Amino acid sequence: MKATAGLQTKLRRAVSLISLLGACGWATAQSAAPNELVVNDEHVHITNYIQQGTDIHEFLRLMGTKVRRAALFGIPLQQQWSYGNSGDYAPTYYLQTDAPLYYYSFTDAYIAMIYKSLSKEDQARFDPMITGFDPADMYAVDHIRRVLHVFPGVFSGIGEFSIHKEFVSAKVAGETASLLNPALDKVLDFAGQVGLLVIIHNDMDVPFAKPGSQPVYLDQMKALLARHPGTTIIWAHTGLGRVVRPVQGHAAILEAILKNPQYKNVYFDISWDEVAKYITASDEATKVAADLINRYPDRFLYGSDVVAPTSQEQLLSVYTQYKPLWDALTPETRAKVQRGNYERLFDQARTKVRAWEAANP
Repeated sequence: MKATAGLQTKLRRAVSLISLLGACGWATAQSAAPNELVVNDEHVHITNYIQQGTDIHEFLRLMGTKVRRAALFGIPLQQQWSYGNSGDYAPTYYLQTDAPLYYYSFTDAYIAMIYKSLSKEDQARFDPMITGFDPADMYAVDHIRRVLHVFPGVFSGIGEFSIHKEFVSAKVAGETASLLNPALDKVLDFAGQVGLLVIIHNDMDVPFAKPGSQPVYLDQMKALLARHPGTTIIWAHTGLGRVVRPVQGHAAILEAILKNPQYKNVYFDISWDEVAKYITASDEATKVAADLINRYPDRFLYGSDVVAPTSQEQLLSVYTQYKPLWDALTPETRAKVQRGNYERLFDQARTKVRAWEAANP
């Protein structure tokens, strides 16, 4: 009887401790109940276009037991507040003013320092990314190398950075980024040498393109991908944008890339509520997307593309929006898209980058 009572006391204490950890947002993903959502977020911005955002410790609380791991990056562009353009109105988003955007390189130091402020256990839940470079600058590689030397043991990749992006590219001060610029090739070559994972935003087409026309940037993007077979590249949003809608035969275009061994290093993320809007627009659209992902389950990753979230509901809003897609995927595919592909790619990147840093102190 005494032994039984002692066991019951220990069990009650264990349950109380687990409850306390969960309430504080400290429970690990492994301790989550079987019916708890556990997802990895490959694409989330902790800061916005004026470099304000969510405190990293608050972000951990929002993740709780729902989000196991997340790529950690801000936004590499700063929106200028031009008094001559908007007066006392302080824009916080690039569509709120005609003033230019400029590259904000300090974002990488900021990301590194907030990451280093965490415990080793909490650091393991993040994969910081380098974003504060101008992809049209031949010195961009020097910036990336410098960040790795100043903050060894921190970064896993580069991105999300943009080349052709609706309404954004034309606002960036200086030379306009291009898929044809050798500066971008230098960046991708270096990423391949180091093992840095790359997340690149490049719209497949121009805004408001004529139906049935050839996507303007598709051939250039495919040529870029083919020039860098040793670099692991995630093409964000499958090439879509807010007004860059799925082109005719969009799934077929993606499949042509996915089934071509020349592009075996290329992956796609389905981040952003705008992309989710397209995929869940109709039963037919969802079926087409699900059939493609089920055929290539190792090549797609989930991301939210949420900017500076303030609640767990906001952080998971895109995941919730994708419910019709999740229901249409096989359990094996769903697990890979939500978790497995992230862990495989980012774990490989961590190992390769740490090895390069050790060999290049």
